[in-house]
Amino acid sequence: MRLTLVSNLVGNEILAKNIITEDGKLLLKHGERVNQEHISNLKKYKIFFVYIEDEDLEDIYEDTYLNSLKETALKSMPDIFNNLLTGNTEFINEALVSVYELIDYISGEDTINTNLYEVKNYDNYTYIHCLDTCIMSTFLGARLHYDKENLRNLALAALFHDIGKTKISSSIINKKGLLTKNEFDIIKLHPFYSKEIISKIPSIPACVIDGVAQHHEKFDGTGYPFRISGNEISEYARLISICDVFTAVSSNRNYRNRFDPYEAYELILSSSSTYFDPKLVELFKNTFSVYPLGSCLKLSNGIEGFVVKQNPGFPDRPVLRVIYDINKHKITPYEINLLKNTNITVISVL
Repeated sequence: MRLTLVSNLVGNEILAKNIITEDGKLLLKHGERVNQEHISNLKKYKIFFVYIEDEDLEDIYEDTYLNSLKETALKSMPDIFNNLLTGNTEFINEALVSVYELIDYISGEDTINTNLYEVKNYDNYTYIHCLDTCIMSTFLGARLHYDKENLRNLALAALFHDIGKTKISSSIINKKGLLTKNEFDIIKLHPFYSKEIISKIPSIPACVIDGVAQHHEKFDGTGYPFRISGNEISEYARLISICDVFTAVSSNRNYRNRFDPYEAYELILSSSSTYFDPKLVELFKNTFSVYPLGSCLKLSNGIEGFVVKQNPGFPDRPVLRVIYDINKHKITPYEINLLKNTNITVISVL
């Protein structure tokens, strides 16, 4: 299968993967042939890429079980948040079962394809932002060899980090244009509100509460609300802050367009030692790849190729399979390893 931007669909392509809306509903099913109405619906739901079948890339396949776990977890998000906000402690753990299943699966799989496009499959800023932040944080925690209890606690902190924004007026949260100083001061209260909400749940441990309350602290001490620095900041919060910023800037907002995943990735790397813990930024770099398997890249030598393999530790230097020549004529496929061809750079994602 290969990844194709929705803007590049022409119709008649066969979907290689289910398309799920931001609230977890099935929009289009694996195996359906794309038509113009489908393309319009994809744009309507702000889904900016899909996977389609390609006989030259049959060795690239999806993790269907992981996808089903994500879909189920997304559907459970309204119940999770509603139970938290109403203080319904009886059903909190029941609502979290699907999230725990997702976390446990991630922790047990070393070969999951973690890429920054896949995390940001949807272009919205509701439940999916919290779930994306949770998934990314879980991957990082797994790479740190967290045990099951620690990994679940980290995931809970990431999942609940922004729930305090429900106490802030939507006119501020959804404002078009820059916030005033007073409005931003109100926004900066949301870590306190989040802490207040989850502290009412007796089963939530202190480490989760700290991770939530401190997720806007910066490594150099210039964050909020406590202006603490370095290792004074909870490790959960230091992990979550990286994932939170990545998922935030990768989403369209009322006041700006989303960053391309590569731009968001560069922002994380450039903020090492100032906003973020440099050791955890290095972990981020070694965990996530920029260009997903099956994506088509245009290179500086004019050649276009499809990503078929990642180079660990070098997230922006994958192995490509070239199927067409420069004039779009089909050729005998060959591969280019960008790690070994450092004079060639990626120009764009097609």
